[in-house]
Amino acid sequence: MAQAQTPLNEPKTRIKTAKNAQESRSLYYDAWLRLKRNKAAMVGLFFVILLVVVAIFAEVIAPHDPYAQNLEYRLKPPTAQHLLGTDDYGRDILSRIIYGARVSLMVGVISEGIALIIGVLLGAIAGYYGGKVDNIIMRLCDIMFAFPELLFCIGIMFALGPGIYNVFIAIGFVGWAGYARLVRGQILSLKKMEFVEAAHASGAKDFRIIFKHILPNTLAPIIVMLTLSIPGAIMSEASLSFLGLGAQPPMASWGSMIFDGRSYLRTFPWFSITPGIAIMLTVLGFNLFGDGLRDALDPRLKR
Repeated sequence: MAQAQTPLNEPKTRIKTAKNAQESRSLYYDAWLRLKRNKAAMVGLFFVILLVVVAIFAEVIAPHDPYAQNLEYRLKPPTAQHLLGTDDYGRDILSRIIYGARVSLMVGVISEGIALIIGVLLGAIAGYYGGKVDNIIMRLCDIMFAFPELLFCIGIMFALGPGIYNVFIAIGFVGWAGYARLVRGQILSLKKMEFVEAAHASGAKDFRIIFKHILPNTLAPIIVMLTLSIPGAIMSEASLSFLGLGAQPPMASWGSMIFDGRSYLRTFPWFSITPGIAIMLTVLGFNLFGDGLRDALDPRLKR
């Protein structure tokens, strides 16, 4: 019985695939080495990992129930029992800050995930097809950029009503335009390259070309932009919660904690200052890590 013959181009295809995989591993390994040499980026990465760990294991880390009220202990200064003091309802501030990390991380990841999906889809369509489709999508981006993001979020929240889930929608809808412009620019520079023309010649459909051949080559700038956009989403959620439009009581949110403590800023400053410090460290950590990641993934910096 005759054996099935192996296509002549199969060994070359295997060699090419293995070579591309090796180059991809080498690129990201070199990026990791450059990132490790950036001390500021590693400090930022430490704060990001710390936020994730605190958010995931909040039940284990928090020393007290963040929602348990005890008016006998209201507005107590920091003690051994309550390391950061208590609020106006006698709740442990440290425990509420720990649970607030979960809210901030959820907002950063989910809202930016929504913005990423919308922006990548629209940006890919605009960059690949061009023409009238490109003009319509880019004019929509111009309209989105014409409004201050926070004011736009406030308007959406007034329309949808307060609540953490509406915060996801508002911030995600407002933030997609930046991703769309980034992806459009990347695709415009890639769609005329040889590997894309080869995919066209092989009869691949547009959907396959965009999502299998072009978009994987834009992952580095998208990841960097996502990392740098998460702190903006966290700040927006804190601002909305401060205005009473974000997380609703009794949910622990850093923005609402600052709002609750504004009346006691002179007499009990730890009430507002400690959640403000938590926001500052979180935003600083993401920004330092994002800046370092951008430098590490920039091929022009490779020596």
